Amino acid sequence: MKRLATLDASWLAVESEDTPMHVGNLQIFSLPEGAPETFLRDMVTRMKETGDVAPPWGYKLAWSGLLGRVLAPSWKVDKDIDLDYHVRHSALPRPGGERELGILVSRLHSNPLDFARPLWECHVIEGLENNRFALYTKMHHSMIDGISGVRLMQRVLTTDPDKRNMPPPWSVRPERRRGSKTDSEASVPAAFSQAMDALKLQADMAPRLWQAGNRLVHSVRHPEDGLTAPFTGPVSKINHRVTGQRRFATQHYQLGRIKALSHVSGGSLNDIVLYLCGTALRRFLLEQDELPDIPLTAGIPVNIRPSDDEGTGTQISFMIASLATNEADPLTRLQSIKASTRRAKEHLQKLPKSALTQYTMLLMSPYILQLMSGMGGRMRPVFNVTISNVPGPQRTLYYEGAKLEAMYPVSLIAHGGALNITCLSYDGSLNFGYTGCRDTLPSMQRLAVYTGEALDELEGLILPPKADTAVKPGANRKKTTRKPKTE
Repeated sequence: MKRLATLDASWLAVESEDTPMHVGNLQIFSLPEGAPETFLRDMVTRMKETGDVAPPWGYKLAWSGLLGRVLAPSWKVDKDIDLDYHVRHSALPRPGGERELGILVSRLHSNPLDFARPLWECHVIEGLENNRFALYTKMHHSMIDGISGVRLMQRVLTTDPDKRNMPPPWSVRPERRRGSKTDSEASVPAAFSQAMDALKLQADMAPRLWQAGNRLVHSVRHPEDGLTAPFTGPVSKINHRVTGQRRFATQHYQLGRIKALSHVSGGSLNDIVLYLCGTALRRFLLEQDELPDIPLTAGIPVNIRPSDDEGTGTQISFMIASLATNEADPLTRLQSIKASTRRAKEHLQKLPKSALTQYTMLLMSPYILQLMSGMGGRMRPVFNVTISNVPGPQRTLYYEGAKLEAMYPVSLIAHGGALNITCLSYDGSLNFGYTGCRDTLPSMQRLAVYTGEALDELEGLILPPKADTAVKPGANRKKTTRKPKTE
């Protein structure tokens, strides 16, 4: 058996009927030219007939009860996995549009996973308009984080459009990193050994962690310092209790548009993503006369997984930044966000990499304690909204000759945080996935629309106007007009 790391186990501890802790990935494919009518049926049959299930797909909890999940969580291999249960074939009424697909994914993502089985499901969805189909896969967050999830799904894809008879994602084994250790054994001696190692590391890192904690406390007392600390955001419409039903929406932009804005503004790509989300949230809350006077804050996962690490599990740190939703002027809002993220990065970079996991637990412990104690959504949130940006593959990929058109992340939410916005880049595009509580955010689709309008607005403010190449004879050639941008 393999014991779970502390951060992985925490996702099991906060699992509830209203807050299922699984994450998902929605992939949209175009059928290969000349594909037979039985293409998807045959593909699903091959998927179910595979005889080899690789880690972590074959893992299930050794103890599925609540006490076992909280006190002694570990994985064991399911030697009799039922792929007919885990792999499912669905269909939209033809021709299914993006709205119908979003409704189905919202419903599928609302259903909790079966803790007596390996914690994943894969849904092949046919009937999507324009000769397309979708693959929605969900897995518990205790098994993967955003980076490992993308890599997990990417392993099976290929750049060769002519390749056929490809294995399903759960039969492709990860490459073991050179010099990596074997999985920790779930035994008392192994647990004692790991605990002693952890105590030694914590003792060595204690002074650095103490300094980091002091900086956060100082920033609460002196907000002019610029470092955004936990619990400094307001209680807003998106920070109350949630129910188990989800809504899911998407947006798709050319990555070049975001990069052009980051280059001209002197910020990072993440700064522009935060600006777009903050601007959309400001407008959304203003329309409902519920915009707080102090700025909303974003909890931003930061990947600390080495680039060659093909493992799974959670390897992230965390930083908190202001979304400057109290700033009416767009350019002032952007500058405030840039200053906040710069200060947060400087704070994180002062810690050695070996201490980042301990710092993450220090920063996230109030969030986890809120959820475990039932206080989530009943007091001031640690931060207002989670916003992630996950790098994905930048080449066109295929599965069984079907071209991958887009990938969208489907994330989790919890009490006190009814909205999660996660971005995933792929093949020159940036794909936004909005996951929200169905009851708390009944008009969540507006946020997706407002993000696109915020992008258009920022381009008009900071990018130079484009020259109109079609100049009529006799017109003033020095005068140029900017063409309207379309998606």
